[in-house]
Amino acid sequence: MARQPRGFLQEASHQVVAGGSAGLVEICLMHPLDVVKTRLLGFYKGILPPVLAETPKRAVKAFAVAGLGSGLTEAVVVNPFEVVKVTLQTNQNAFTEQPSSFVQAQQIIKTGGLGFQGLNKGLTATLGRHGVFNMVYFGFYFNVKNILPVNKDPNLEFLRKFGIGLVSGTIASIINIPFDVAKSRIQGPQPVPGEIKYRTCFKTMATVYKEEGFLALYKGLLPKIMRLGPGGAVMLLVYEYVYAWLQDTVNHK
Repeated sequence: MARQPRGFLQEASHQVVAGGSAGLVEICLMHPLDVVKTRLLGFYKGILPPVLAETPKRAVKAFAVAGLGSGLTEAVVVNPFEVVKVTLQTNQNAFTEQPSSFVQAQQIIKTGGLGFQGLNKGLTATLGRHGVFNMVYFGFYFNVKNILPVNKDPNLEFLRKFGIGLVSGTIASIINIPFDVAKSRIQGPQPVPGEIKYRTCFKTMATVYKEEGFLALYKGLLPKIMRLGPGGAVMLLVYEYVYAWLQDTVNHK
């Protein structure tokens, strides 16, 4: 019985390392497409906020309740980073003249504070985006993974997992993109300087639908799928293989 706390801590540390590694690899590989989705700029512009957010959030996700609860939890953590990231990506100034992530965060806090007009602007839309995505993504991945038989060939098994992750990320992206559009409108520059047109998640969706039509709620879907489809597959593969490697390493000691 005395070994149980140590075993739990060891298991927890393995999942933290695996989850953190998965998040770091996924964001480094797929961040350029996230920039394209927001605005065509330098490919690795604004990468620091998502790197700082993704690594711990993927680790936390390993312990959180799968699906909706996980998404809502991570949304609260990453939203300030998202505000900084979107602000950097939509900045119209020349690349070399733009502030660092830290300076940009300071400017946002100075102008709008820490609340819903500042560093936590668009929180409701971020909650919807992450909650819906994770609910579909994890629900689909683990259910389909358990249904499809494991392949003894390592290469085919890799393809099986990658394929399930790819489909999971694609379906989740299609379902949650209206929340993503609302988040970008709220956190990005407003149409008229000095006037706040986009305030809350569902009101923003309604405004976009009324003024621009249904398809406007799906703007940026292709780069989003290109990022989160393979990105989702990469994230889960890295997690599973790092976790298996850690377990195998410990068992052979």
